[in-house]
Amino acid sequence: METGLRDQVVFITGASGGIGSGIAKQFAAEGARLVLHYRKGRERITKLQRQLKEAESLVVRADFSKESDARRAFSEAIEKFGRIDVLVANAGAWETRDVMFHQMKTAQWAATMDGVLSTTFLAVREFLGQVKRQRKGNLVLIGSTAAVFGEAGHADYAAAKAAVAYGLTRSLKNEISLLAPHTKTYCGGRVNCVCPGWTIVPRLANKLRDRKTILKVTSTMALPQLARPEDIANAVVFLASDVLARHITGQVLTIAGGMEGRCLWEREEIDPSLA
Repeated sequence: METGLRDQVVFITGASGGIGSGIAKQFAAEGARLVLHYRKGRERITKLQRQLKEAESLVVRADFSKESDARRAFSEAIEKFGRIDVLVANAGAWETRDVMFHQMKTAQWAATMDGVLSTTFLAVREFLGQVKRQRKGNLVLIGSTAAVFGEAGHADYAAAKAAVAYGLTRSLKNEISLLAPHTKTYCGGRVNCVCPGWTIVPRLANKLRDRKTILKVTSTMALPQLARPEDIANAVVFLASDVLARHITGQVLTIAGGMEGRCLWEREEIDPSLA
């Protein structure tokens, strides 16, 4: 199906990660020109650029929790391509160890807000400035099922992603429509959010090798299987396309096999006599 994304310039933050690289590959398959951002992992981003073969791409390194880095990265992209049609705000850094909220250090909370929320803020702010100048553009935010259902041991991450998925998505869909208004030939600027569930990526590889963990995380899913990066990527491409998603904005799409919540207890941990 034609997406209309050929030759569109797509800026992907966090492109060196599992989901980010999957998104980049899918846009490349649609003929898009790519800005591949990374903060760490030069080898991974170099490998990804090689895998994309004929796709025109630019690699930019930046710490998006720093205002100067964000400005420089977007300036490099504009200098090369002259415009940015789509931003996929995927980058994020957080504490992967389980830390209960009552034991959480202020430093961890601040680091997660910077790593998830500030990185999104600075990237999106730069992008919207460009949208205002070119009067066109689409934004796809990457949230998480932690934003939808919460996640014990990761309340900081859940709070930050909820701000992205709900506060930002629903506010920015109104703002972008003023910066890039619809016309007779243009649907108007759009903002949507994709919330992935458990996805097979390098960051989760060790945890998802454990059979007990897989059983627990899939137990609330109508489709009890783990997502692959391409599952997320296909949804992002769809939402970025003015052909396929021209009348969709302000929406949060959860990709988690029909998950209904979190499995909180193992069977042996429950005493039926107390139920």
